[in-house]
Amino acid sequence: MSSTPARGRRTRVHVVSDVHGNARDLARAGDGADALVCLGDLVLFLDYADHSRGIFPDLFGTENADRLVALRTARRFKEAGELGARLWAGIEGDRATVIEQAVRRQYAELFAAFPTPTYATYGNVDMPALWKEYAGSGTTVLDGERVEIGGWTFGFVGGGLRTPMRTPYEISDEEYAAKIEAVGEVDVLCTHIPPEVPELVYDTVARRFERGSRALLDAIRRTRPRYALFGHVHQPLVKRMRIGATECVNVGHFAGTGEPWALEW
Repeated sequence: MSSTPARGRRTRVHVVSDVHGNARDLARAGDGADALVCLGDLVLFLDYADHSRGIFPDLFGTENADRLVALRTARRFKEAGELGARLWAGIEGDRATVIEQAVRRQYAELFAAFPTPTYATYGNVDMPALWKEYAGSGTTVLDGERVEIGGWTFGFVGGGLRTPMRTPYEISDEEYAAKIEAVGEVDVLCTHIPPEVPELVYDTVARRFERGSRALLDAIRRTRPRYALFGHVHQPLVKRMRIGATECVNVGHFAGTGEPWALEW
């Protein structure tokens, strides 16, 4: 793969988000493309489609994963937190250390699967402090930053906004808006979370509205990028819609389908 195609040749970029442990398909996600773009959520803590997969069921079993998913889906977050506290009380060792060790095992496999070149940003379940240890020379990590690919400017903003779920990389609305502002005008605006539009933030399986960004929506309307690409919502009510001049596309289906979304120009 090369991010600088020959003169006169079209550029093709493959985009993935919400990888959630799918290293097998990630290893071939860049096939036929000049570059791979990854919009985060590499870690698989709990698979809502298969409760036997992820860090949580590995530690506490599938039955407890079933209970946790049922509580979260019902938005009974306090009870979900109490269940988690009871389960963690029975685990030897510090909670943060146990989780970090599990995440490191996943990151070692996932970052090794990235093709060259890959441009990546963090998802809300990721642990940014660890990325520099696993990102090889072919992987460029960006957050509140821009890069040129095939003559187009791509801007990247990672992470999610604060929620009762308290996932590892949730930040304040103000910090998120500052990163959006730092990116400025781009051809392709790449974020982990969607803009705050009801049809784009509602998950039809989890049956809840996820958090989208109003600052992102305002930036799309103001700066008019060609594309706004994002993930986070795994089963959105609407996967694609136009906001003014911008084509907004949810690419957060990679864990389940193993197929990247292709952008060519």
